[in-house]
Amino acid sequence: MISFFSRKRKIVLDTSVFINPDVRKYFGKSPENAIEEFTRLAKKNKKFDFYMPPSVLKELLNFIDEKKIPSDFYSILRIKSPNKHRIVCPSIFFYDLVEEIRTRVNKGLRVAENAVKSVSQKGIDETIKDVRKKYREALREGIIDSKEDVDLIFLSFELKGTLVTGDQGLIIWADKLGVEWILPDKFRDFLLYK
Repeated sequence: MISFFSRKRKIVLDTSVFINPDVRKYFGKSPENAIEEFTRLAKKNKKFDFYMPPSVLKELLNFIDEKKIPSDFYSILRIKSPNKHRIVCPSIFFYDLVEEIRTRVNKGLRVAENAVKSVSQKGIDETIKDVRKKYREALREGIIDSKEDVDLIFLSFELKGTLVTGDQGLIIWADKLGVEWILPDKFRDFLLYK
């Protein structure tokens, strides 16, 4: 017999829904407002189960005072780690990841080389500022770059759930595993849909 909970759609939440100003604006002006509004809407919608890995919750609590989170938030949110010892992942995912990392390391090397060449023209402080920006773009944008990212993708994969994130790297790599995702700017309407 299928339980009531197994028929619900599983939604895996990233911190960007509540933290990233470009993303959270659909729920509120501050992270606290965004969590309150999400909680209000989620309580009304009985079609979904909401999940967040513990590592992502810990990351969220770096930005928000836990005392300001409504207790109802925890009653609708299931905290679950992906089963890291049981998840079977296609090897092509790792081949693609290693190839992407190699490409990015080479881009980072080019950024560093160009910075060294430009020090005499720009000065040390301006070069450092420029290198930080370009290095971050070369190595971190469009890729999974944290254990929280990996937890989100693998939990979504394991649950056959829908990942809600504004992180382009997560979206790109979720696609590679066939993980369904939705952008936060559509998520509010998604919760309101009956």
